[in-house]
Amino acid sequence: MATGKSKAPAVELEVGDRTVRISHPERVYFPATGATKLDLANYYLSVGDGIVRALRERPCMMHRFPDGLSGEKVHQKRLPHGAPDWVQTVRVTFPRYNRHADELCVTHPADVIWAVQMSTVEFHPWNSRRADVERPDEWRIDLDPMPDCGFDTVRRVAGVVHEVLDELGATGWPKTSGGRGMHVYVRIRPDWGFGDVRRAALAFAREVERRSPQDVTTTWWRKDRDPRKLFVDYNQNARDHTIASAYSVRGVPDATVSTPVTWDEIDDVDPHAFTIATVPDRFAKLGDLHAGIDDAVFSLEPLLEWADRDEAAGKSDPGGAEE
Repeated sequence: MATGKSKAPAVELEVGDRTVRISHPERVYFPATGATKLDLANYYLSVGDGIVRALRERPCMMHRFPDGLSGEKVHQKRLPHGAPDWVQTVRVTFPRYNRHADELCVTHPADVIWAVQMSTVEFHPWNSRRADVERPDEWRIDLDPMPDCGFDTVRRVAGVVHEVLDELGATGWPKTSGGRGMHVYVRIRPDWGFGDVRRAALAFAREVERRSPQDVTTTWWRKDRDPRKLFVDYNQNARDHTIASAYSVRGVPDATVSTPVTWDEIDDVDPHAFTIATVPDRFAKLGDLHAGIDDAVFSLEPLLEWADRDEAAGKSDPGGAEE
């Protein structure tokens, strides 16, 4: 008699006016919790408005785990073959390699669930949209702690970030990274290219460092950074650099989520408490804390003036060649 592990039948999920088939729904993706592929799909359904707002019309790299987290991780730029005709794409070019890619461009919650069917766990969008992929409309402040830097430092630096943004008249939208750090997004006018957005981000990072030198570094080379400090990673604004979106699950065993928070929460927040098991109830209670981001648009002009000032003072950008 034949023996073997039985497989659960595929399930069909109704996502608005579309149906998405989920094969191997029982496959365990997150070994620490036992959460399955179907659990992952249901999580993204529960935060549908939020994840679509975070990804809408942006080129999006998918981080796929075809065999769950215990297997290979695939960084997928090009849309996989076999996508339904309603899944949209946006073409981006890579001049250095004389190549292009048609990347996922989310416009509907079903696009996200289809990506889960294709084993996507993490969603990493560009900070520009398909209307003009070369002009970002999002400035990203990445608070990246070094190995010996604790989350208390992240909290303190987030407070400094908030202070500087307030002085600039910019509205920042914080979220946990799903790991050890935090991200703050600022919606900007799409009037500048990646190089200028990155210059502005570096000028801002240097101002945060000036105000909190005991906690912050902008040193470019990782080997030269104090391991007890937090790096304000301005290079996340360079072309084709991406970070996990708001509401993206992270590819770690306990299925943490990059979760929007309020500024007032940061002093007490535990980033590890935000998982695919807990965020749905939070979302149902609070809604999308980034819902107003498109209505709070900032001009980079003051920051570009800061960049001009720093460059005139001889502060070069050691990472500028990375553009």
